[in-house]
Amino acid sequence: MIVAEQKPLEEIKELLGDAEKVLVLGCGTCVTVCFAGGAREAAIMASSLRMASKIDGVQRIINDMTVQRQCEWEYLDQVADEIRDADVVLSLGCGVGVQAIVERFPEAWVVPGLNTTFMGMPVEQGVWVERCAGCGDCILGLTGGICPIARCSKQLLNGPCGGSQDGKCEVDPSIDCAWQLIYDRLKSKGKLDLMLKIQPPKNWQKARHGGPRRIVREDIRLHLEEE
Repeated sequence: MIVAEQKPLEEIKELLGDAEKVLVLGCGTCVTVCFAGGAREAAIMASSLRMASKIDGVQRIINDMTVQRQCEWEYLDQVADEIRDADVVLSLGCGVGVQAIVERFPEAWVVPGLNTTFMGMPVEQGVWVERCAGCGDCILGLTGGICPIARCSKQLLNGPCGGSQDGKCEVDPSIDCAWQLIYDRLKSKGKLDLMLKIQPPKNWQKARHGGPRRIVREDIRLHLEEE
């Protein structure tokens, strides 16, 4: 899932400027799971902004709503009137959500209430860690399901560096060495021979380094056209 965290309140206040009508818009998927931008967080943010505005002597009307997914226009259309009526929409969705609102409602002014950080997973209560960098050229089938791009601090493709000690990364000793994890995993499955396959230099054109990426499923497009 996409993991994000809320921006500091002071930064959000600056982003709102002198807006009189503010819509705090939450998102009901990824950022709800990581407790950053769901219905509960949207309501708390709206309440915090109301109190801050009162303390600062600023007159503002602040409402909050939450849609199932900010990244899909069909859900944004359900709150179209509220978006158009607001001077500023404070999105508590990821960066994709912010941009989806802007594309659907170009007349609206939209600002982010979150910092989008990574694609990851919860490893314990209140702790999320990165697991995928979206490189566009997945090699998990060769590394035992452990990603060296997201989990190796140096993004090494052909084994560990010389700095790891006792299974820990030299960059940060609290991080497990990704290649130690890969070795242990492949050994446990009797597939250490996979480590002998030399990986060529990464083709970063498949990642974001080559510009905005796009996936087109012609089978789905044709099916919709037939209907």
